Amino acid sequence: MEIKTYIRYTFFALIAGCLMMASACKKNSSDTDAVNKPVVEAYLVAGQPLSVKVYQQKDLTDTATYGSAITGLTINVSNGTQTVKLTEGTNGTYTYADASFITAGKTYSMQFTYNNMAVSASTVMPGKPVGFKLTDSVFHEPNTLDQAYNDKVRATITWTNPDSLQHLLLFKNTDSNPFEIIAVRNNRNPSFEINTERASTYSITQTTFKYYGAYKVILLRVNDEYINILTSNTRGSSQNLVNTPTNVVNGLGIFTAMQADTLNLRVTTE
Repeated sequence: MEIKTYIRYTFFALIAGCLMMASACKKNSSDTDAVNKPVVEAYLVAGQPLSVKVYQQKDLTDTATYGSAITGLTINVSNGTQTVKLTEGTNGTYTYADASFITAGKTYSMQFTYNNMAVSASTVMPGKPVGFKLTDSVFHEPNTLDQAYNDKVRATITWTNPDSLQHLLLFKNTDSNPFEIIAVRNNRNPSFEINTERASTYSITQTTFKYYGAYKVILLRVNDEYINILTSNTRGSSQNLVNTPTNVVNGLGIFTAMQADTLNLRVTTE
């Protein structure tokens, strides 16, 4: 699924370095040494099949995307009223195909045993974002940089958020060969993610986009466990490697849930 693919890319960017270095670090408590912990990666989306990937941490010299797959596990997931056993596939991926199992408002708990330790995690499936709107589906981006024009609001994205829930905005460029906006070259990836800081609006200015083209604007309602990784100060700091955010007990990684709504936007020259 497109959302999961992009979230997975962000997840790697945030914690991959921390996981590779964990073999040189020890926890300060009596908990399992960090090097012995499995890495769990699961993004539950309402109405989609359930998938949980489990793998070992990577060595510093390992250039693969994932560590070695952990196979042979018995993974159970409960939604409070029903418990299902996941089916082992390839590359350490465990799935449950019935998409009706994942619904809004329920708490999902995962459990398996690894190295004689009970590994577990839980998350709540949030509701779908409400009232997602763009003031215009076409954004006209000038190709010259006007300093006085930089911070002027050119368009606005809004949604309903009376309870100040966590949301992310993903801007996914869908062009096969996106064209860079000359005025604001800085090598940013054409697709990018914004933490909305529990707000209900986001303003688009001249410097928001680095590339022209067609975009999927995806509003994700997410939980704190994902935001904790997104805002973690472990990036770029060897002082915090043993404190990589995780909601997995006796493990590392993330077991989280999200819902999304999507709008189309085209960024073009004026």
